[in-house]
Amino acid sequence: MKPLSIYTLFETHKELSLSHRYITNTHIKPLLNTLGPDFTVETIGASVMGDSIYAVKIGNGKKRILMWSQMHGNESTTTKAIFDIFNTLAFGGADVRQIIEDCTLYIIPILNPDGAKAYTRINANAIDLNRDAQLRTQPESQVLRAVFESFKPHFCYNLHGQRTIFSVGRTNKPATVSFLSPAQDSACTVTPNRKIAMEVIGVMDQTLQELIPNQVGVYDDAFNLNCVGDTFQSENVPTMLFEAGHFPDDYARDKTRGYIYTAMIASLLYIAKNDVLGDHYKAYFNIPENGTCFYDIIIRNAKIENINQDIGILYKEVLVDNKVHFSPVIMKIEDLKGSFGHKEIDAAGREVRTEGLKGLCVDSVCSSVLIENNIVSLELE
Repeated sequence: MKPLSIYTLFETHKELSLSHRYITNTHIKPLLNTLGPDFTVETIGASVMGDSIYAVKIGNGKKRILMWSQMHGNESTTTKAIFDIFNTLAFGGADVRQIIEDCTLYIIPILNPDGAKAYTRINANAIDLNRDAQLRTQPESQVLRAVFESFKPHFCYNLHGQRTIFSVGRTNKPATVSFLSPAQDSACTVTPNRKIAMEVIGVMDQTLQELIPNQVGVYDDAFNLNCVGDTFQSENVPTMLFEAGHFPDDYARDKTRGYIYTAMIASLLYIAKNDVLGDHYKAYFNIPENGTCFYDIIIRNAKIENINQDIGILYKEVLVDNKVHFSPVIMKIEDLKGSFGHKEIDAAGREVRTEGLKGLCVDSVCSSVLIENNIVSLELE
């Protein structure tokens, strides 16, 4: 399928009840309860706080694919895309039926329901589950490991979200989607199963380049066996890390979900239709590595204590009344040449201060500033 055709499928089958950043078991339970007869829904364990961890199985093919999302509770974009895919597999027609004819998908929509509810990266014991792959001290880690051992996947999709700071290389292009074929040893050897993951990632990159040119990156493959992807890769299962990043003005990540969806469908179709042997892995190395060149806002040429400087601002995500709010925090006051703002304001050498006439301070929340005598809001519109 052509990339635009896949994206059109997304627009047709997008799950409208899921939106913005706060996605929990409360949001997905009604959807799990109404999945059609092609789907099997299982409760595969419980979180630290006793909330259910669900899995969905669909397909009867020989190629087994394991996916898990919201290992980090505040990374929900891929969870939304999963339910868009469920709708597509249920109603999308012959073009996508091959996926469930040739593949069996086993998908955990929310691995860390406590973190999802609290909108935090960590679980209820303050543990990062993506650093618990070896010791498996947490019930959520044990659940994922048990599924890995019983399902015996041929491919793993490790689904995450990334911050707005990431750029494609050192450019002014945001890394809207990023990938990684994790290392499986400290030498970062390009092993046969890494080549298989790289080949599939190369296909996804080629697909996305037609929709978001120059907005796809890859992560550094430094090895850490405590990470789940590195562990599964080290056990010779081709594993792909997905990172849902920033698309201009899309802080709700409802545009990015479409690109994640497109990449996932393209990869599933490729796996369904082909014996992926890793022969075409070299395209992976054409994808630029991620940089960290972005702030959410940069105020350029600001006069502060009679010195012209730039002000770099990042939004801190805060859960208030079950909704994610974006609080502007000053991160740096210095020359930010080589950095980019998703929004840029030129103070043109005029004095910049807070509304209370106080000086600007790093690490302080600042919802608006005065540029000379003009109030400029830093809140999301």
